[in-house]
Amino acid sequence: MSAAAEIVFDHVTKRYAGRDSAAVDDLSLEIPAGSFCVLVGPSGGGKTTALKMVNRLIPFDSGEIRIDGRNIEQLPLTELRRGIGYVIQQIGLFPHMTVGENIATVPRLLGWNKQRQRERSIELLELVGLDATDAKRYPSQLSGGQRQRVGLARALAADPPLLLMDEPFGALDPITRHRLQTELRRLHRNVGKTIIFVTHDVDEAIQMGDRIAILREGGVLAQYDTPDAILAHPADDFVAQFIGGDRALRRLALKTVGELPLRVPGSAFAVPDTWVVPDTTVRNAVSLLLELKTDELAVKDGDRIVGVFHLEDAREVL
Repeated sequence: MSAAAEIVFDHVTKRYAGRDSAAVDDLSLEIPAGSFCVLVGPSGGGKTTALKMVNRLIPFDSGEIRIDGRNIEQLPLTELRRGIGYVIQQIGLFPHMTVGENIATVPRLLGWNKQRQRERSIELLELVGLDATDAKRYPSQLSGGQRQRVGLARALAADPPLLLMDEPFGALDPITRHRLQTELRRLHRNVGKTIIFVTHDVDEAIQMGDRIAILREGGVLAQYDTPDAILAHPADDFVAQFIGGDRALRRLALKTVGELPLRVPGSAFAVPDTWVVPDTTVRNAVSLLLELKTDELAVKDGDRIVGVFHLEDAREVL
């Protein structure tokens, strides 16, 4: 099994009986292997329908969906779904099973021995930021954020090349949601899976995805590109209104000061007293400069000064 899968929607259409417009209308989309693709749009845009068609929870009327070149309708359903991790907002953990047993659900169906199941459960608990001792607890003993982490671990248990995530953080409080967003981005860098992630929140889409598909009402693809390209060049008025008027500030949040060509400190100028770490976003650095009514910040990695960020540097990002 490959580490990540390429997904292709080829002129896919889905209509529900009794509705005038399609839920998904002639959707063509190529998601490269290893990408984090976010489907975003207003209600009625067909985001969840598109997602659920990939693992055939919802059948489609015409077109073709391919995973690594294989038509999903020609794959045995059990084989298809065991190769896809699925994470939803409601999580759906089995209350009578321990956390470890929940995580091992698919490996158990695949015939893994108990020792291998236990080892995989513990490995994944640590990967998603929980303790190995949590394997013996029950879902009712966990917080909402912890349960969502267990749901993610369960989806990764059989090492699938593809993860489908349907608004997984929508029911969480803002602090827990931010922590899990950060954790998922780290996890994606580490495990390299293809992720298709559904959200109605454009800020979450910009923060999480390396590619964004914006769907308008009626399941029509409005624009598909990188977050920076969409913010810099909205395809039409609908996209511009949907992503909002503060596009420049949102673009500044896509880069960190450590990614910029910073000025190297030297004898020609003094190093500013105020500093930030390299993974500070340019947006947050600019906000701090405006708050302090100054033009420069030092950038420190531990005790080492790695450069100086100037307000003018923000213009280079744009």
